Amino acid sequence: MIYSVNGKVIHTEAELAVVECGGVGYACKTTFNTLQKIAGEESVTLYTHLSVREDAMELYGFADREELKCFKLLISVSGVGPKAALSILSGMSTQQFALCVATGDSKALTRVKGIGAKTAQRVILELKDKLAGETISVRGQGTAAAAASVSGSNIAEAVTALEVLGYTEGEALSVLGKLDPALPVEELIKKSLIGLARL
Repeated sequence: MIYSVNGKVIHTEAELAVVECGGVGYACKTTFNTLQKIAGEESVTLYTHLSVREDAMELYGFADREELKCFKLLISVSGVGPKAALSILSGMSTQQFALCVATGDSKALTRVKGIGAKTAQRVILELKDKLAGETISVRGQGTAAAAASVSGSNIAEAVTALEVLGYTEGEALSVLGKLDPALPVEELIKKSLIGLARL
């Protein structure tokens, strides 16, 4: 319903930024990372998600689309609400979150305040399945995708993680194709991010 808000930040506090647009102040619940990015900025754009429940309507805002995408993935996990999703994305960057999911590192998620071992394992399990499904649906569309499946699961998992971060499959494969497919997934992602930053 509301894709984004653009305007002046008139108030911030823990997990909240109020952006004034056309004389209306929109209270956007947000992460520590977004608050850091918009600190001191005169005018900002936050990409939003509107949560509508029986007892409340809440707007969530993020400094970039990648963080919004990760937030939406997290709240799709059973037992993970917006508050827990904000905690996870406040405790780590979107890149670190994608690495956790791709490598199955649930312990990293348990370091976030309020996230227990069972919740962390559920996040990894459900999002790995969803991301794998997305990769499969894309694979039938071109030779580059087929190359990912042939190269092995490590490359496929790395492609999935990079897609979560907003890169296209083609961009991901352009750098992954130059790497050794036998490398661990985490190493493939790290090296890919370095390569993509140079593009």
